[in-house]
Amino acid sequence: MRKGEQTRAAILEAALEIAARGGLEGLTIGSLAERMHMSKSGVFAHFGSREDLQIAVLKAYERRFVEDVLLPSVSEPRGLPRLAAIFGRWLERTAYEAAHGCIYISGATEYDDRPGAVRDELVSMVHSWQRELTRAIEQAIGAGHLRPDTSLEQLVFELHGVILALHHDGRLLKSPHSVERARRSFARLLDSYATARGRAWLRPPQPRRARSAAVPANPTH
Repeated sequence: MRKGEQTRAAILEAALEIAARGGLEGLTIGSLAERMHMSKSGVFAHFGSREDLQIAVLKAYERRFVEDVLLPSVSEPRGLPRLAAIFGRWLERTAYEAAHGCIYISGATEYDDRPGAVRDELVSMVHSWQRELTRAIEQAIGAGHLRPDTSLEQLVFELHGVILALHHDGRLLKSPHSVERARRSFARLLDSYATARGRAWLRPPQPRRARSAAVPANPTH
């Protein structure tokens, strides 16, 4: 990259860290300039305004989210294997962010009732992710793993609810059991929508134990 691009990328990396800890509202040109040992005008030269910086942070966060959660999962077969892989990676990322800060969730709290470009960008990101979840659920229905009458909107809502509960219990309550409870909730959700074929994938047959040789009650020597 050119020097200007490298500087912008470094500023954006620092901004992601600040926003993860203190939210998008905690992200200011002044705090970022101090962190980068730059002047405020130097930061402004790359982002123009605080709002532009916040939107750039959201876009960068979304790219990383897709790279970490969605892209590795599409190599799985369509159906419950892919849906489970997506949710599993989403869960792992959320568990990490419960300890380090989640821009998605904190941003929703900060901007849920604040109209403007930042809120619009955040809403667009959430809708985009919901579309990806909907596509994965549709593929699971098409593969015969979920019932044809599965409500796409309802299942997406419930999956998102599990993630929010995980973040709440993991971050606020410091619950050591939040991840396992989220996994169990996901398994129950899938089971409630699954076909017989889907349940066979959810609960594969256990291998039979090898029979041990009978030992005589009074062995002779």
